Amino acid sequence: MTQISNKIYCSDFLISFDIETKLLPNPYYDYPFLIIENFLDENECYEINKKVKEDDDYQKAQIKIQKLITTAKINEKIRKTNIYSLNEKYLEIYTKRFLNYQPIIEEYFKLALTTSTNIQVLEYIKDSFYAMHSDDSSMIYKDNELIGFVPVAKQRKVSSVLFTTSTNKVASDNSFTGGELLFNFLFDKNGNEIKIEPKAGMMLVFLSNPYFTHEVLKVIKGRRISLVQWHNAIIN
Repeated sequence: MTQISNKIYCSDFLISFDIETKLLPNPYYDYPFLIIENFLDENECYEINKKVKEDDDYQKAQIKIQKLITTAKINEKIRKTNIYSLNEKYLEIYTKRFLNYQPIIEEYFKLALTTSTNIQVLEYIKDSFYAMHSDDSSMIYKDNELIGFVPVAKQRKVSSVLFTTSTNKVASDNSFTGGELLFNFLFDKNGNEIKIEPKAGMMLVFLSNPYFTHEVLKVIKGRRISLVQWHNAIIN
């Protein structure tokens, strides 16, 4: 393992790859990703979750968005999720809140955010998952061995994931079991994979390049809901 921050290590083979979009934050930070606690409050999360369940506009948005997504991305061997858009009220709240945190994000990763994609509201119900992937690159295999990455979305420099439901031992409409976000090539000092347990209102921000390859583990019970966005940036 190769140390990339005070508390996080990465797989050695990544260092040997010629990763065109390689970017890492300050190695003296504790973590190479940023966690923003309480980006939304409990009531705001509850209202978003309620609309995902009840609002017909979300069903229409799901149909519209899925028509724009390539077949590979909705192949259930790769990804099993329901996709929605965010209604105007909470889109405005989210946007204002993100602008407040933008200077913190830019300072943390030493870049200047420019454009951002539309927000996708992703709902994972029982048995839903998202297989291992990099947000800006495709994984190249030879004889079932990973041999490198090729950029396919260079405009994705930063990924943000806002959770509106929480991991809980007892699943409910606002919580779930399973569904952790696993960084496949990142480890702690003991060699344990870095696994993020979502908490409602928490935003996770990380770089979109292959060092942050990740997957969403299968949801066992409940509803896992997250607001996902990708951001372009000028690297300082």
